[in-house]
Amino acid sequence: MARVCEHCGKKPQPGKKYKRRGLAKYKGGVGRKITGKMLRRFQPNLQTVQIREKNGRVRRIKLCARCLKQDIYRKV
Repeated sequence: MARVCEHCGKKPQPGKKYKRRGLAKYKGGVGRKITGKMLRRFQPNLQTVQIREKNGRVRRIKLCARCLKQDIYRKV
C-alpha cells in the first residue's frame, strides 16, 4: 500500500491548518484571532529501505523514520 509503514502501519492522518490575524498579546495587541480553518493531511515520514529476508532474498519496503531508528530490520 502507498504511504503506509510496513512495520507499524502508520498512515496519513487528517488535521487542520488555521489562518490567524491580529497581534499577539505579549507584543501589545489584543490577541490573535482564527479567521479560517483548512483541512489538510499530515503525511508520515516514510523512507524506502532495502532489506534482506531470512531466505536471502532482497526486497524494498517503506518504513517510517521512527521504525527505521529502531533498527529492527537487517539492511542490505
